[in-house]
Amino acid sequence: MSETKEYHTTEKSSLKVTFLHHSSFLVEMEHTVLLFDYFAGNRVNGFTFTGTIPQIDPNKDFYVFASHKHHDHFDMDNLKLAAQFPKIHFIFSKDCKMSRKFILKHGFPASVIDKILYVAPEKEYEVGDVKIRTLTSTDEGVAFCVEVQGQHIYHAGDLNWWHWEGVGDLVNGKMERMFKREMRKITNIHFKLAFVPLDTRQQADAFKGFGYFMQHIDADHVFPMHMWQDYSLIQAYKRRTDNDYFLSRIEDITKENEEFLFS
Repeated sequence: MSETKEYHTTEKSSLKVTFLHHSSFLVEMEHTVLLFDYFAGNRVNGFTFTGTIPQIDPNKDFYVFASHKHHDHFDMDNLKLAAQFPKIHFIFSKDCKMSRKFILKHGFPASVIDKILYVAPEKEYEVGDVKIRTLTSTDEGVAFCVEVQGQHIYHAGDLNWWHWEGVGDLVNGKMERMFKREMRKITNIHFKLAFVPLDTRQQADAFKGFGYFMQHIDADHVFPMHMWQDYSLIQAYKRRTDNDYFLSRIEDITKENEEFLFS
């Protein structure tokens, strides 16, 4: 473990979250590992992401998620992980679907194909000991609600209240309605972890979706994501309220490969 790592921890920890980069997180539990929306650092023009997957116990069940096919969320090379982890499962949004011929053409063994589950929005699945519910994204693909080892985990993908200057009230209004509709579907769930967009490109409008989630969804630990390596909006958002409980739920991400330990 690198000496440069920073830890946010309690005395007894059975849950570790690593912010890899952008919207990619690794969640390590006693028997299970979850990897969300990981991609190699050179996949997005104009950015160099440095997050790397740490050493993982190969005896654990390993679930690799991709919320949609955008290059900052999906990387076909993740299939290479199957060679290292015999208990691996790939859960990809159906817009990431690749034909058998395409996968074999890129040098992957046929055995990998059977490890991939393509998921559609508004569906429920069981993979191994994990229950998965999908929501409809306001951009592409799905958001994930995952139940594992008695805990609920939310990863939004690109499900967000996108509000852009110049696109008009009709488009922005539709986006708001779609986002709030999806949030209403999970108001009765208590999430241990939630990974939620706080996109700096939206400037002050970035607070719309993140703030709505904070106000309406029950989650112990909320991780901002999709920040394009600019973490300044976290503190800018936190300065908007003096509610200590509200603030305590938001995790302060400061760099890639940052680790958080929870009981």
